[in-house]
Amino acid sequence: MPKPEPERLSRPARVAEAIKSWVVAANLAPGDRLPGEADLIARFGMSKGTIREAMRILEAQGLVKTRTGPGGGPFVHEVSAARARALLGNYFYFKDMTVADIYQLRILLEPEMAAGLAGNLSEADLAALEANLSRYEAPPANAEEERAQHVASLDFHAMLAGHADNPLLGFLIGFMAQMLSDLTVYRRLYEPRNYALWRTGREHQAALIDALRRGDAGAARSVMTAHMEGARDFMVRQEAEMEQRFLAGR
Repeated sequence: MPKPEPERLSRPARVAEAIKSWVVAANLAPGDRLPGEADLIARFGMSKGTIREAMRILEAQGLVKTRTGPGGGPFVHEVSAARARALLGNYFYFKDMTVADIYQLRILLEPEMAAGLAGNLSEADLAALEANLSRYEAPPANAEEERAQHVASLDFHAMLAGHADNPLLGFLIGFMAQMLSDLTVYRRLYEPRNYALWRTGREHQAALIDALRRGDAGAARSVMTAHMEGARDFMVRQEAEMEQRFLAGR
């Protein structure tokens, strides 16, 4: 059976890639001005239409920002983590992602991140985590509070990810927290009230803060592993219950 041919890039897409490579080679940084249209035409030997389309591609990717008015023009732009997560989330939109899929990676990655953060967070960082924990200090009284607390609990993990020394590890963990938050909301996984999930999740997070404050990497890794495994079991059951409700209501 013949192998499928690799996707062929359009001419503007190839030029966009060439411009990105040139930006790196020229050691340009976010905020630096890019050459004007005439200079780009001369540099890359392409028509005005191709250069304009290439710049539109780079703007859509978030790598170029055009400013209007005096002193305006195209500038190198840094893609924010929120935009990168949103773009990557679009890729998974039709992938039928499950809670178990996400937790398979969370169980592998988050305990190691927690161990690496032990003893390396400031008192202000730890206080911010404790403040987030206070957002779900009491059990939720209704489904709306349950939803808000699920999201707040995942914010705790996104906050930890923001302190990771490894930017790729931090991004992946923050992305998974966002994906799980989105799944929780649009699949209404918060609706089956679950006191045990609230209690054990909060206890694990409080114990994790204590381990991080003491600088105990082994305890931080162990607590986060137990937290991830327990949350996975609870959330997989929540997902199955909502699926059964959906099928029963059809």
